[in-house]
Amino acid sequence: MLNRRLLLSSIASIAVCSAATRVSTAASMKPAQHGLRGTIDISGYGVAPNRTGDQSQAISRLFNEAAEKGMPVFLPAGDYRISGITLPDTLWASGVPGRTRLIHTGGGPFLTGEGLGKLTLSDLVFDGGGKSLGNEAGGLLHLRGIADLTIENCTITGATKHGIHAERCGGRITGNSISQASASGIYAVESQRLAITANTVSDCGNGGILVHRWEAGEDGTMVSCNRVFKIAAKDGGTGENGNGVNIFRAWNVMVTDNHISDCAFSAIRANAATNVQISDNQCLRSGETAIYSEFGFQGAIVSGNLVDGAANGILIVNFDEGGRLATVTGNIVRNLHIDGPYVHDGAGFGFGIAAEADTVISGNVIENAPKWGLMLGWGPYMRGIVATGNLVRGAGGGCAVTVVEGAGTALIANNLFQDVKDGAVLGYRWNDKATGDLLTGGSEAFAHLTLTGNRLA
Repeated sequence: MLNRRLLLSSIASIAVCSAATRVSTAASMKPAQHGLRGTIDISGYGVAPNRTGDQSQAISRLFNEAAEKGMPVFLPAGDYRISGITLPDTLWASGVPGRTRLIHTGGGPFLTGEGLGKLTLSDLVFDGGGKSLGNEAGGLLHLRGIADLTIENCTITGATKHGIHAERCGGRITGNSISQASASGIYAVESQRLAITANTVSDCGNGGILVHRWEAGEDGTMVSCNRVFKIAAKDGGTGENGNGVNIFRAWNVMVTDNHISDCAFSAIRANAATNVQISDNQCLRSGETAIYSEFGFQGAIVSGNLVDGAANGILIVNFDEGGRLATVTGNIVRNLHIDGPYVHDGAGFGFGIAAEADTVISGNVIENAPKWGLMLGWGPYMRGIVATGNLVRGAGGGCAVTVVEGAGTALIANNLFQDVKDGAVLGYRWNDKATGDLLTGGSEAFAHLTLTGNRLA
């Protein structure tokens, strides 16, 4: 008969067997993490941590032979001084997180790889030490044509150019800490469905995460759950530098769930980025416009973002260059200022949400915008604008709309305006105020405007 003691003994045996199975499975799945089983023996290659001399030749031979044998490389904690390493196909190199440091000795490229099917780098520190990378390399990690790239849980610091230069790469760059790059933290150009996720990028000279293409076209990169902060624009300009996330000519890119703060220009800047989705991001203390979709794009979704502190909030502009077709919904934009990083020759700074063509602006809250809460159109450049169900409070003017000849239609409906100093809905000819408050009368003089259901509180 089954008694209580036998039952408890059986349960304990099952638990021990289950735990042993889990340990065995974990060990077989990730042998390189512990440097015990399945990794190549580095001692036969003359590679050892904390040697004072350059180990480039020894580590290069180790990497190449490990890749040929299909074995992962595990480098124990310590410093390894190297330069000019060319990474082989199928290499899997790892170390002790934060303690295995590959340090650039200078005089040219650091780590490069080109035309590879697969490359995995994990749990390593790559320290550029501010040493020159020469003219050939674009980044401390200079990678081209890697079909399946994985860079995970690494630290990349001290690059005199980009931290990671990834050209024509697919795969994922995830969970890394990238700082003190003179150019940008991650420069991904001509990507092939790349995922850039859960990285921390900070203290970079000209950009955080850049997703670019040489010519406009399909890209498909996902930029998600990254933390980007303290991005400067040391090379100046009016927006080409100083952005936390910058999408340029890349189509079908998603920028979601990122935390971006203290950028010299934009938290997120999408230039000629058709079908871009910018959603659920935290954008704090941007020096210029927090979120931009500009120039020759068709299709942008900007939703659920929080903008606190910027010269301008969200801009969907440049209809004159083909910029059109967007929805701007469910965002909070607040605490804007009229001071920008350069002298603006257009509308200036201090407004919340602006759009020009084929765009719905709905369900947003705009607070503390010293110039205008909403800006609809610019001169004759306006077509098919719908602004409904928005709350604007604490603004110079609630909604500025163009009344220049040739401007297209706008529907301004069911918005609530509170504490707007100059009025709720105002007609403008570029930067010049041309009407009184159209909410209280006079809108019938402008056939391209429909105002209904709005309220001034």
